[in-house]
Amino acid sequence: MARLSRLTLADQPHHVIQRGNNRQVIFHLPADYQTMLDMLDENARKFDVALHAYVLMDNHFHLLATPHTPEGLPQMMQAVGRSYVRYFNDRIKRTGTLWEGRYKSTLIQTERYLLACMAYIDLNPVRAGMVGQAREYAWSSHAHYIGLRTDKMVTPHSLVWELGNTPFAREAAYAELVHAGISAGQRQALTDSVLRGWALGEPDYVKKLQQMTQRRVSMSAAGRPLAAPKKNKE
Repeated sequence: MARLSRLTLADQPHHVIQRGNNRQVIFHLPADYQTMLDMLDENARKFDVALHAYVLMDNHFHLLATPHTPEGLPQMMQAVGRSYVRYFNDRIKRTGTLWEGRYKSTLIQTERYLLACMAYIDLNPVRAGMVGQAREYAWSSHAHYIGLRTDKMVTPHSLVWELGNTPFAREAAYAELVHAGISAGQRQALTDSVLRGWALGEPDYVKKLQQMTQRRVSMSAAGRPLAAPKKNKE
């Protein structure tokens, strides 16, 4: 069976995950994490991709991003992937692949899932037992949204601005949103959709997306619920 092409559309938010091959560690030192952030920043600007949220774990990373051209996200991910492999292999004197195949991504419905996806991304280190609270993890965009630092590579989605009328109000509201967490159903839906590559949203949203592309956007016909997701680790 031919491999399904990646679902990518301009001006739509995408949830992206890239894993190390066989779950191997891809970030050893602080310099590794920072190098990846610098590469993401450079190439997001180059290919006109707005980065809304990110987390770099030791063996994978997540992004929430909106490309403003049809090819922007694939071009950014290809450039970052190749550049980071060269950097990493040179630094530790190794050869061969680093990534677990091509990156995985999907489209998510803004109103229904964008803020939940941001919380999902921020809470990755908490779920992994690396920190007690999202604010304690250095390599995510969470600190930017709660006012602990300014992250110039982050472009807040317009939905974030609706959380409050002042920066302080927005920061407090977002901190509370992440502290409250997301439901198990939301977490599984976000995991399953990005790994499978099916659009995540209500039937009307999926139907509208299908009208914008020849690539099938859901496992089932528009208007029918998706099959129950299998359990997957993030």
